[in-house]
Amino acid sequence: MSAAAVGTARMRTKMIAAVALAKIYGPAPVDTALATAAELGRFADEDLAQLMRHQATARPGEVHRLAEMRSLQTGTSAWAGFGS
Repeated sequence: MSAAAVGTARMRTKMIAAVALAKIYGPAPVDTALATAAELGRFADEDLAQLMRHQATARPGEVHRLAEMRSLQTGTSAWAGFGS
């Protein structure tokens, strides 16, 4: 199979799952989760269901995204002299 055929099959499977979730929970939460998945680039097999679970239990409010400047991650500057 070509890469395009594999990608098409995977997308079809994900859309079938989205339609099944919409039949159970209604279209609004699935639509919201699909929009969030697209915004965040979350396309793994369980991402849609996980986003729906999170949206069902999360407190409403503004979404906060961490910026690199506010991260506790040390970054890559410590590697600057590596191999010199």
